[in-house]
Amino acid sequence: MRLRPAQQTAATVLEWLRQDRRVAAGLLVGIEGSAPLDVGASMYVDADGQIDGSVTGGCVEGAVAQEAISLLAGDGRPHVQTYGISDELAGTVGLMCGGTVHIFVHELTEPSRDAAIAGLEALVQERPCTVATLLDGPGAGNKVYVDASVRSGTLGGPELLDRNVEREARGLIAHGRSTVRYFGEDGATMGTGLRVYFSVYANAPRMLIFGAIDFSAALAAIADLLGYEVTIADPRRAFLDSARFSSVANTIEAWPQDVIQDLAPGPRDAVLVFTHDAKLDVPALIAAFETEAGYIGALGSRKTTVDRERRLREAGASDADLDRMYAPCGLDIGAATVEETSIAVMAEITAHRAQRSGASLRETRGSVRGERSSPAQVEAAVGP
Repeated sequence: MRLRPAQQTAATVLEWLRQDRRVAAGLLVGIEGSAPLDVGASMYVDADGQIDGSVTGGCVEGAVAQEAISLLAGDGRPHVQTYGISDELAGTVGLMCGGTVHIFVHELTEPSRDAAIAGLEALVQERPCTVATLLDGPGAGNKVYVDASVRSGTLGGPELLDRNVEREARGLIAHGRSTVRYFGEDGATMGTGLRVYFSVYANAPRMLIFGAIDFSAALAAIADLLGYEVTIADPRRAFLDSARFSSVANTIEAWPQDVIQDLAPGPRDAVLVFTHDAKLDVPALIAAFETEAGYIGALGSRKTTVDRERRLREAGASDADLDRMYAPCGLDIGAATVEETSIAVMAEITAHRAQRSGASLRETRGSVRGERSSPAQVEAAVGP
């Protein structure tokens, strides 16, 4: 299994912990304005000064590492450290992008160590889970690990807190969303006084591509790099039976409607129809309209798109169905090759998922990564 960067960091830190090294973590728990990485980004420092991971892509890593080393030396307690362009340290550790980040610096000590290890193992093995970290009070830094069937660890407060955190964690796994939640000191979900950060590792978003053609292989390679679990489906074995498809995606020899019924795409998933064959792309799109797929796209010329829409209406598609379909799919970047077209399509999927226009950044205003005053708006953490 090829490990992604976050998994590589998790594997390294697991090795440190299994060697009984002392390890401190910097966990990005909040962003105001723009920042290079999303909430959930983590970096780790051991007692010898070895560093792995990143919280801002380089902007404040040195300062966070020094905070972690000082904490390991006994010069502090777990705490949230804030860095931003307005800091007096802006000249040395301010964020180039002008935002503000809140980073929780803490040592992975007992009783949090076992929960951290469980979360890191799940990340490496691609098992959905949540690691909840207490940010306030004498138990700051305590962790609870939660997956589909197991809860381990404790935040050190009342049992009600652990129970409510477990319930919240399981709900967040389903949505693939990392966030901060507030609880009362008695553990009540509607209270205040205790902040708990939920670092969520969810199943990868899925991309389902119909049609074994060159465009499919090129798009699958890009999507794989971006963390999608890609499937290429085609009922025509002669088209599908090539290493250029199986090397970048799962392959299925089946009719589109059967594949969609089996995989049931959801809001985080994308369905692409590249078959250029009405007897395949019409049933594929009709079946996709009946799912909660977040993005539905079809490749082809404008003439092909008009003809396809006519056929879809004849097959029972509604105006609402057709409004969900991106066709011709892709952003207008002047793509002329298979690879450029794949970039255009992947860019449109990314913009759609982020609810952005896809316009040139110099023609827009505001944060280049979107305003994120609340970490509840940010998806996909990379470690506990």
